[in-house]
Amino acid sequence: MIKAVIFDMDGVIIDSEMEYLKYIYEFAKEKNPDILIEDLYGTVGTTKRDCWIVVEKAVDNGESWEELRQQYRSRWDEVFELVDYQAIFRPEVLTVMDWIRERGFKLAVASSTNIEQVTKILTMNHVAERLELMVSGGMFKRSKPDPEIYFYTAEKLGVKPEECLVIEDSTVGITAAHSAGMHVAALIDRRFNFDRSLADFELGSLNDIPGLVEKISGNAVRRAVYPDWLQNI
Repeated sequence: MIKAVIFDMDGVIIDSEMEYLKYIYEFAKEKNPDILIEDLYGTVGTTKRDCWIVVEKAVDNGESWEELRQQYRSRWDEVFELVDYQAIFRPEVLTVMDWIRERGFKLAVASSTNIEQVTKILTMNHVAERLELMVSGGMFKRSKPDPEIYFYTAEKLGVKPEECLVIEDSTVGITAAHSAGMHVAALIDRRFNFDRSLADFELGSLNDIPGLVEKISGNAVRRAVYPDWLQNI
């Protein structure tokens, strides 16, 4: 049975993926005016390295992905201040989380975003007060798709990995939770080519979560599975 529900933040609690993509597009267009935003869809929901390799290929101006990323990092604080995180917040998550808490399940957020941003975004949208734990990928040497963030979250919650249901959207997040041996529900986002094949369930909406929790709360445990390619990330 499950004892805890763990949410990703970007793309799940907030619909931030397209917002962040717009700013990367503006940056890339300064380098190559002919670039299309569709050329950058591969940057969404992936590792930082893979994200900027996509930018390097799209920009195609001789600069390496490391150089491009370093240049953009100087803009990141500005981007963080410009995004309206209340406008892209999915308010139905509050009702869902209240339902989960009322039934005695533990709640956490495990996000690849730095803890300062996670705390600010979740506090302004009244999510933080509903959680037992907020965890950032910045706390670890390797973030998603490495499963360490999910092992750590389960340990801090006092539950086993197989007793957790994770709500994710991206390929790397789904992979991380699956590799930790957790139940994984993927929130469907058809704008991007996310691979949801490792997810146990798919969600059309966050409102589908209570029904899913009721369905699987007594299911048999999962085991941790580590893909061979994960060791090379």
